[in-house]
Amino acid sequence: MEQVTLTPLITPLIKYELRDYTPADARHINELALAAFEQYKCHYDNWEAFSANVAKFSDLAEVAEIVVAEDCAREIIGVVAYVPASIIKAEYFPENTPVIRVLAVSPKARGLGLGKALSNECIRRAIRDGNSRIALHTSTIMEIALPMYLRMGFQWYGDATPLFGVEYSVYAKSLTNATERHTE
Repeated sequence: MEQVTLTPLITPLIKYELRDYTPADARHINELALAAFEQYKCHYDNWEAFSANVAKFSDLAEVAEIVVAEDCAREIIGVVAYVPASIIKAEYFPENTPVIRVLAVSPKARGLGLGKALSNECIRRAIRDGNSRIALHTSTIMEIALPMYLRMGFQWYGDATPLFGVEYSVYAKSLTNATERHTE
């Protein structure tokens, strides 16, 4: 894994490391995912049910490679799941395509490029696995994530099933052109 140093404009220098999930991380990543999605609770028509699903993020370890970001104090400040192409997914995702799932960044670590770094790690794994594209689903309520994905080269693929009253769409990124493999 890579160690990355970010220099934000206002906050002090933040160092973090991306690493693979271990079962000891379960409680921490579940709490982080819930804290990251808390800002959207007014958008979902059944926040209790939605948040109960988000609070089980670690269950994705059964079908996905979970990547965590730790700061220099070993506190987990970000997490994402990379679901390989071989795993059966919802019908609205492109067939035989890996998927980025539940990208979550701690509210105190936002704006530092951590979401992009975690997304790029999933892209790196998709390339490692020989895939020609990668997909994800997101919503327009994700006012930071959606524009970030678009800047990274993801394009609208189709509509997904709404989640608890919130519209979602699928976005995919081609990985076949070597210049597209590395994002800015």
